[in-house]
Amino acid sequence: MKKNSIKSTRINGEVQRALAEIIRGGIKDPRISPLTSVVSVEVAPDLKTCKAWISVLGDEDVQANTLEGLKSAAGYIRNQLAKEVNLRNTPEILFIMDQSIAYGVNMSKLIDEVNKGKSEDEER
Repeated sequence: MKKNSIKSTRINGEVQRALAEIIRGGIKDPRISPLTSVVSVEVAPDLKTCKAWISVLGDEDVQANTLEGLKSAAGYIRNQLAKEVNLRNTPEILFIMDQSIAYGVNMSKLIDEVNKGKSEDEER
């Protein structure tokens, strides 16, 4: 199966949707922040492993606790995923913290500061 095939894209999208639902409504662990979203999912072509990039709104402690909670609930999440998505093999999930949203917000602030400084210089 090619990496960018239609089948691969559909499987990734379906697993991402199911993971988001499971994390949002199925886990009772207090360490997992309610502001957790599944940004992207990449299922291996052999359906044995899955990388799930997650984003958590909050400081580093909240992110670390959420990641720890997700790793400890990985077995339960995999079981629920098997019930939701009908695949030959249910992939083992590796959770990875995605910093791209925070990075984008930070860059946007920096750009705004530079533009604000330019407009003040032009007014003088």
